[in-house]
Amino acid sequence: MQNSVAIILAAGQGTRMKSKKSKVLHQLAGKPMVRYVIDAVKSAGVERVILVIGHEAEQVRQHLGDNVEFASQSPQLGTGHAVIQAMPWVGDEVENVLVMCGDTPLIRAETLRALLGQHMESRATITMLTARTDNPQGYGRIMRVDRAIVGIVEQGAASDEQKAIDEVNSGIYCFQTGWLRDRLPRLEKSARGEYYLTDLIAMAAHENRTIACLALDDLAEAMGVNDRVQLAEAEAILRWRVRRTLMLSGVTLMEPSTIFVDDGVEIGRDTVVYPGTFIKGDTTIGEDCAIGPNTYIVDSTIGSACTVFASVVENSTVDDRVSVGPFSRLRAGTHLAADVYIGNFAEAKNSSIGQATKMHHFSYLGDATVGSRVNIAAGSITCNFDSETGKKSRTVLEDDVALGSDTLLVAPVALAHGAATGAGSVVTRDIPADSLAVGVPARVVRKLRKSK
Repeated sequence: MQNSVAIILAAGQGTRMKSKKSKVLHQLAGKPMVRYVIDAVKSAGVERVILVIGHEAEQVRQHLGDNVEFASQSPQLGTGHAVIQAMPWVGDEVENVLVMCGDTPLIRAETLRALLGQHMESRATITMLTARTDNPQGYGRIMRVDRAIVGIVEQGAASDEQKAIDEVNSGIYCFQTGWLRDRLPRLEKSARGEYYLTDLIAMAAHENRTIACLALDDLAEAMGVNDRVQLAEAEAILRWRVRRTLMLSGVTLMEPSTIFVDDGVEIGRDTVVYPGTFIKGDTTIGEDCAIGPNTYIVDSTIGSACTVFASVVENSTVDDRVSVGPFSRLRAGTHLAADVYIGNFAEAKNSSIGQATKMHHFSYLGDATVGSRVNIAAGSITCNFDSETGKKSRTVLEDDVALGSDTLLVAPVALAHGAATGAGSVVTRDIPADSLAVGVPARVVRKLRKSK
């Protein structure tokens, strides 16, 4: 597909979405709908993508960055006019142009690859993606004479006889570049003052050009998203595709319809995901985990053999054999080393917690560096925010520290290796190694046996 370029039309206002946001940026299973179209095109082997933008153009540029080239359409005068705006970016060396809309997120790379393959094999001037359906309402009908395609008639202009035609246009085409470049300026303005790409079909037929077609097995692939109802319908299909792929790869989803996994999430074999769970964004989960029920994970990495039960994990990293929850929360910047245990109603934020450390119920660690084999008893918290200065300070707990229940650590403060606190202590100064501190404020009362 090296001599092919894709033009994706994404300039329309999308008024039926009733949104301040560009229609093609509305999210489906964690990604803007236009991203699915771009990914399908590139996976089909077409590396260069020209996106025609207009309404809320700057929003689209910011979201897509350098992944595509941009052409501007202003004012928006129809699909033919949109392609005209993109053609200056299509070099003379390009042999084929794939044209499609940015609001068709269900299209598969395999389908586009087959369409491009048929187009090149048949040496057609135009190759169209079509489908047959029992309910053609709203679609342009494919007009044929002696089985040859001669044009497209839109729903609004179709006669009763034409409306009965069950072969419909998907709005996805391949064109020979030279022919397309020459014929686009010949399009005539419609009664609505727009230039329609579909008029090129009749033009090619009039010239006795070869018009080929590839029939879709499932018209849903070409479904356009024009309002919030269709957005929900498309998302349901995409999410089922994600679930199906995971299950076929060896992941168990208990009651799949209640589990919401974003496109791009990776989950290892023999992991079980329980009902009511959301796994979103840039998330990777290892093998042999138990996730959920009623768990929310976003932009996080979780190792193998972990349990995350009825908890929230956000922008965090969890190593192997970690247990979290129930009813706990890992906030941004948290890293749990292997074999860490986080009990119920516990919370950590911007903290590193060392191997085999246990953090029990109703505890909080904020801006903390915690070593290995530390015991954080129930109700222990870091007081890391100074309301007078507005600054946060760090707490350091070295290896083998033991906190008594309801210990308050007033940062900045450090407890050296093997230090311990009594229940209810308020620690305002550093505690040396292998020392026990108790009271309010906590004071060292004796040395402890040396840690082995």
